Amino acid sequence: MPAPSLPPGQPREANGQDMPDLLRLDGAAFPDDPMRNSTLRQLLDIYADHLLVVDDDDGHLCAYVLATPPYRGESWIFSLGVAPARRRKGLARTLMTQALETLRSDGASTVRLWVEPTNEPARALYESLGFVPDPEGPHPDHFGPGAHRLGMTLKL
Repeated sequence: MPAPSLPPGQPREANGQDMPDLLRLDGAAFPDDPMRNSTLRQLLDIYADHLLVVDDDDGHLCAYVLATPPYRGESWIFSLGVAPARRRKGLARTLMTQALETLRSDGASTVRLWVEPTNEPARALYESLGFVPDPEGPHPDHFGPGAHRLGMTLKL
């Protein structure tokens, strides 16, 4: 793996060489619900320019955010993942801030996401960034049995 061009802790665009680390990171960040390898690979192929990652001091990925480019002014945050050992250090906020700036400059006027309703740290982060929970509340079984999700929206 070539050395990252940015210092550790700074977001950068992902590349194809990041795939093994990205799969490992996704599995660690979401042990009960990691994306399937094929799904993550396809998302990287389609949205590579909207996948930001952060490297640790050893050059391995420790955080990522994956968004969609705007379509009719709307973008989605597909996933935000941080390695368990690196949580509560501001990486998620740094990634989200940069992703939102990119989406705004790309023409997004609205950004949406799904979050597990009981994931209080994620909900607090999103609300601090201006996201508002959907008024209808959580969607039971949205991603399958027991996989409830709450929609949140940010107007840019």
